[in-house]
Amino acid sequence: MAWRWIWVLGFALIAPAGLPAGGADWRTPELRRRQSGDPLLSEGSCDGVLRTSPHHRAPCLRPLSAGAPLRLLRVWQQPEGERWLHVEAAADAGSARRGWLVG
Repeated sequence: MAWRWIWVLGFALIAPAGLPAGGADWRTPELRRRQSGDPLLSEGSCDGVLRTSPHHRAPCLRPLSAGAPLRLLRVWQQPEGERWLHVEAAADAGSARRGWLVG
């Protein structure tokens, strides 16, 4: 008789997790793709500066803070495989808006 109660209680604790009312969701979550009009956000990486051209030795235009909204203008891939992003940042008074970031 005791085994029967152990089995019933064990089933009652484990079985609802697999049922729809128990919280398990068998559908795959819907992926949200970034729309072309949505802004990118800077990640604040160690090289988070806008540069005048897609080279590490190019002069820096301005630093970017983490989470600054950016608009992607084009992508350029170097022959060595490094990717650069030509972006437009939100305008600050007296500073450059467009520049290159390491992608």
